[in-house]
Amino acid sequence: MKSEIVLVLGGARSGKSSFAEKYVLRKGAICAYIATAEILDEEMAHRVKHHRERRDHRWVNIEAPYEAEKFFPEASDSSDSILFDCLTLYTSNLLYRPGALEGTFDERLAHVMESIDKLLAAARKTNKCVVFVSNDVGSSLVPDNPMGREFRDIVGWVNQKVGNEADKVFYAVAGQVVDIKKLAFKIDEEV
Repeated sequence: MKSEIVLVLGGARSGKSSFAEKYVLRKGAICAYIATAEILDEEMAHRVKHHRERRDHRWVNIEAPYEAEKFFPEASDSSDSILFDCLTLYTSNLLYRPGALEGTFDERLAHVMESIDKLLAAARKTNKCVVFVSNDVGSSLVPDNPMGREFRDIVGWVNQKVGNEADKVFYAVAGQVVDIKKLAFKIDEEV
């Protein structure tokens, strides 16, 4: 099987994760769930617990908050399809790990984009369906501080990169999901 890369975007509580879970379950009997969240507080512990309770024996959980590309071979070997949840938290991990705020914006951006390139390359090597989930952080209020604006911009560029590479892109809003790639208008690069 040729690899299929899918991006599922949406805002908070849009239905993106539950759609992504159903999508990968249609691709195989056993699905790997690459989880990027680090449980650093009670709220995150509750969110992770809620996500885990939705998943049954068909799921293989792999925790990968850093260097997630290294976990794709394990995920591929143990499953029929792979869910990566989520690019937003993974980007946050890359940007705000100890020592990460040192350097310039351009250096941080380059580091994140290189990491995303590694993820995409690893996903393509699996010969499986790999679904990436991410938040649409650019459709809300403009953050009132430089760090928030930097995060919003970088996640937006991550989503564009993965969206451009993806075979399919879905957008979730109010529990409804639209196939964005199918509706996308392409402008000739020769303009």
